[in-house]
Amino acid sequence: MTTTANGADYTEAFVAAAAAILDEHLALDPVTATALGDHRFDDRLPATGSVARADELARRTARLDELAALPPAASAAESVDREILAHHLRRRVFELTELREHAWNPLEANPGTALHLLLAREFAPAADRIRSMAGRLAAVPATLTQARADLEAMPAIHVETAIGQFTGTRTLIATELERTVAAANDPGLRALIEPAAEAATEALTEHLAWLSDRLPEATGDPRLGPELFARRLRLTLDTDDDPDTLLARAESELERISEEIAETAARIDGGRPGPGQVRRVLDGLAAEAPTNHTIVGLAEQTLVETTAFVRERDLVTVHDDPVEIVVMPEIHRGVAVAYCDPPGPLETANLPTFYAISPTPADWPAERVTSFFREYNCHMLRNLTIHEAMPGHVLQLAHDRRCVAPTKVRAAFWSGPFVEGWAVYSEELMARHGFGGDALRMQQLKMQLRMTINTILDVRVHTRGMTQDEAMALMTGRGHQEEGEAHGKWRRSLLTSTQLSTYFVGYLGVRDLVAEVRAAAPGATEREVHDRLLAHGSPPPRHLRTLLGL
Repeated sequence: MTTTANGADYTEAFVAAAAAILDEHLALDPVTATALGDHRFDDRLPATGSVARADELARRTARLDELAALPPAASAAESVDREILAHHLRRRVFELTELREHAWNPLEANPGTALHLLLAREFAPAADRIRSMAGRLAAVPATLTQARADLEAMPAIHVETAIGQFTGTRTLIATELERTVAAANDPGLRALIEPAAEAATEALTEHLAWLSDRLPEATGDPRLGPELFARRLRLTLDTDDDPDTLLARAESELERISEEIAETAARIDGGRPGPGQVRRVLDGLAAEAPTNHTIVGLAEQTLVETTAFVRERDLVTVHDDPVEIVVMPEIHRGVAVAYCDPPGPLETANLPTFYAISPTPADWPAERVTSFFREYNCHMLRNLTIHEAMPGHVLQLAHDRRCVAPTKVRAAFWSGPFVEGWAVYSEELMARHGFGGDALRMQQLKMQLRMTINTILDVRVHTRGMTQDEAMALMTGRGHQEEGEAHGKWRRSLLTSTQLSTYFVGYLGVRDLVAEVRAAAPGATEREVHDRLLAHGSPPPRHLRTLLGL
């Protein structure tokens, strides 16, 4: 029997099984291992092809059987970890046998993330990372050859997007990798990396030509359809909701948020809510926009302000883990103005969390820059700082790092819905306590509208045949979104499935849990309630309910 610092018992059989399953998982998926902070497999790409997939399927299925044969769990905490681990294995079996993205999604074969992870953080000396990079680059030609053999009925939007992303990977080799090698100033390392880089670049160029040739005949349907979407929804988001239930909740929330944003606009504008008032108020707030020269300084200022506000109102315990505000790399710009980039949960090196802030891409025309910063205006940046940093992702992940458990299951398989749900909830929390006044409240509600409409798009596009015109009308009308942003979200709804629902599902889960904890402990302070929620790592909300004893 193993006992944690908080008193939860685990059977030794499960602790051993969890360690073996996680170790096998990281070896099978070396890119995920690097992202999580385990660097034993940094010189590899995942094995591909039918033989490798069959081997992985057999391994994952055997591990499920192994978990099912274990003796009963010793505690609720162990039961949760068992279910999280089994859920991950079931999800991977589903991906291999039913979703089969290797057969239709060309984005799956892009080695860009695998390469970028070795350059983005100094988790090891540059020489070590360059050697690992040489190993991954050497595997690129065979990986792409296999991808071409596997791909069949590709959707045109996936091929178009893949052409852009593979081009970015080729540019990464020529720029980011070259800068890292030049800074190392080691002729031996250069002699090691250059042949592998040249071969990978040639393979990428060949693959790009192949994708371009197939674009005219790419007629695959990007929509999953009702049955496959429903199964993926449950497995990706670890939710009990079926698509119909999720859609009904989203459409109900859309009505509530629309009423609240109209009432807030009326307070700012004066008078009763009326046609066009919300858009008029949002346009006025958008005029208070940063520039490429002021955006980083404004982010630094808002991080100081939000941190002080959380401490002053005693909303949640603040941990002083290192955070660096950095300028977003060029290859990531143009999508959002900010993101949180934490070190992997298995990382042993002492690395800071990055709060990345984005000037616009250098080649954007002036009118596009203006539009971007109207959308991500000064008030919206305050709301984004709440979401990405304080008390959102940065602070939640600081609490996560302090969770002690006998297995690494919750660290390795953390829940996206919980992480994003807490960040969305934290926006509402700060607005409710008056941070930024009604101007920030407008932006927070606009983001909630966007999050809720994303879920409606997700379900309706993949299960009900929603058209582009219908989606654009919903986003630009009820969601008050700019045309360019709405068009990008339409494309994203076709390129992904279930991911757009992550924020909404997580927000409802966190919001409901907060209410339940308050009802169970009516004398608890705001900080005590939130600290309880954040004390168990980042499990799916339905499992957090068990861990909280609700």
